[in-house]
Amino acid sequence: MSASAASRPLEGIKVLDLSRVLAGPYCASLLNDLGAEVIKIEMPGKGDDSRDFTPHVNGESTYFMLLNHGKKSLTLNLKSPQGRAMLEQLIEGADVLVENFRPGVTARLGIDYEAVKKINPKLIYASISGFGQQGPLAHKAAYDHVIQAMGGIMQVTGWANGEPTRVGDAIGDVVSGLYCSWGILAALLQRGITGLGQHVDVAMLDAMVSMQMVSLTQLLGGMPLAGRLGNAHPISAPMDSYRAADGYLVIAVANDSLFRRLADTLGMPEILQDARFATDPQRLKHQYELRVLIEKWLHPKTVVEALDLLDTGGIPAAPVWGLDQLLQSPHAAARGLLHQVMHPVAGEISILPQPVKLSGMSQLPDLMPPQLGEHTRTILSAQLGLSAQELDTLSQKGVI
Repeated sequence: MSASAASRPLEGIKVLDLSRVLAGPYCASLLNDLGAEVIKIEMPGKGDDSRDFTPHVNGESTYFMLLNHGKKSLTLNLKSPQGRAMLEQLIEGADVLVENFRPGVTARLGIDYEAVKKINPKLIYASISGFGQQGPLAHKAAYDHVIQAMGGIMQVTGWANGEPTRVGDAIGDVVSGLYCSWGILAALLQRGITGLGQHVDVAMLDAMVSMQMVSLTQLLGGMPLAGRLGNAHPISAPMDSYRAADGYLVIAVANDSLFRRLADTLGMPEILQDARFATDPQRLKHQYELRVLIEKWLHPKTVVEALDLLDTGGIPAAPVWGLDQLLQSPHAAARGLLHQVMHPVAGEISILPQPVKLSGMSQLPDLMPPQLGEHTRTILSAQLGLSAQELDTLSQKGVI
């Protein structure tokens, strides 16, 4: 094995990405970031829907570029017999296929798992859908909003007297893509033992349920759900956002030891003798009274001044940052969260690769987002042996 292969865990793995928009493309991008070759199959002349999503930089969608960095774009009309035939040829040499069509669509196209495994029994075929491949809701269309609404998280997000609220970003899509990549890695490991591929079925609704561990422990433990608590925590207190002189900060005290440290930092050792604050359940009942004491202490202090004292006391606390503040921080730079790429059309852009640091991975894979159809001729020539004349004919017919 070469030095570069040893430095990238998925070097030599070939992935066909038939997905679009977010969950599927994110899954495939995670595999790219571990060294896999990811070939993105797109509709000729149109491409992934997300190519149209704003904002654009010199005509290139930042949404698309972030989610499809490092992939190779191959345009292929899967509704044409020639297009499907070429896809089947590509499947013969692939290790993984990722799709996020609504259940039933791949069967109509003749590229569902049952059909494809006859072509390549070693293929890992990964499907992401709103509600899974089976069940009464499998047919139902889904976006992240729909999954958050049905998945329980909106009922515990927001303020007590407000309406159910979605989490601000598309967490249902992202966690589904993450779970799908995890499932693919497990299936690849199992294939190394059995020699056979399998179908990885990821439902966004299932993934959303799995994210709510605190709510699940309450519900399955016989307690009622805490409901919407704003920024407070359903089990521990004080754990909330609090107002200082120039803004808000978060303080997170989850046990008696931390509460003792907080009392010392506030200069209020007497509250340790107060029965209302003696245990976490008691503090939870009397968290409003605690808020009054904490915000009285915070009132003359800036966020920075308060955090300095809280950090010195060993109390988990943080400013409430916007994403821009985080990404501009020295810590983000030290962690290498963003990488700069010089795109031929968009110019210099920032790419966020997968965030896990692997000590055995010393070399990043390609992070350049592809232009629509950029690699079509190269891939079909190298992998299927098509001549320039044949490719011209396919282009004229709208197959590629």
